[in-house]
Amino acid sequence: MMWSLVALKTIVIKEVRRFLRIWIQTLLPSAINMALYFIIFGYLMGGRIGYMNGIDYIQFIIPGLIMMSVITNSYTNVVFSFFSQKFQRSIEELIIAPVSHWVILFGYVSGGITRGVLVGLIVLATALVFTEIQIINWWLTLIVLFLTALLFSVLGFINALFAKKFDDVSIVPTFVLTPLTYLGGVFYSIHLLPEVWQKASLLNPIIYMVNAFRAGMIGYSEVNLSLSLVFILVMNVIVIFYALHLLNTGKGIRS
Repeated sequence: MMWSLVALKTIVIKEVRRFLRIWIQTLLPSAINMALYFIIFGYLMGGRIGYMNGIDYIQFIIPGLIMMSVITNSYTNVVFSFFSQKFQRSIEELIIAPVSHWVILFGYVSGGITRGVLVGLIVLATALVFTEIQIINWWLTLIVLFLTALLFSVLGFINALFAKKFDDVSIVPTFVLTPLTYLGGVFYSIHLLPEVWQKASLLNPIIYMVNAFRAGMIGYSEVNLSLSLVFILVMNVIVIFYALHLLNTGKGIRS
């Protein structure tokens, strides 16, 4: 047990140091991108839109922008880090070491969670430059933030296991995560859509995360909060067990 904790601590420290060492590439771009979003959508367009379902537009989009940053950074941190280890064959040394698969998984995932949460806080700090923010429920906000970072960190790990070349690690963020995020209620209320598209939007998993996080921050959600929390928890359990199953079978590693 002690050896496992030492191994876990070692992997986590390595992962955190890795993205902090290149913070200009990993942390700073999120602050710049979000500042542009706040200027363009919050002020230039938000001033014309005014309110979204009775909520000041810039207040409405802040939770979604934070979630967008957390999702992207949690996912990309793990998928690029773990696949780089695979590509360099250095992961084989970790596999043959007396280290449990759960240690490997949560070691890399912890790095993704740390980066995702840190970027989320940076975006929140950036938002404070443009508007006042009063978080309604801190516990709910932090729980959803953590669970979302955990979910997409594990998904990034799974992507890295299946990836065979560097192009494979950018396909999902580009063609899956980005469209789902932009269509996940970040910039608009799903109630503005025709009824058929409102129902179709509920098939988008990111809708539940954005709305649960928005409920914690500003007390407003367009989706049942209990349903959103159950969905996020169930998804986390499924992907964690699936990732452990892939490690146990050697998928993407023993080939």
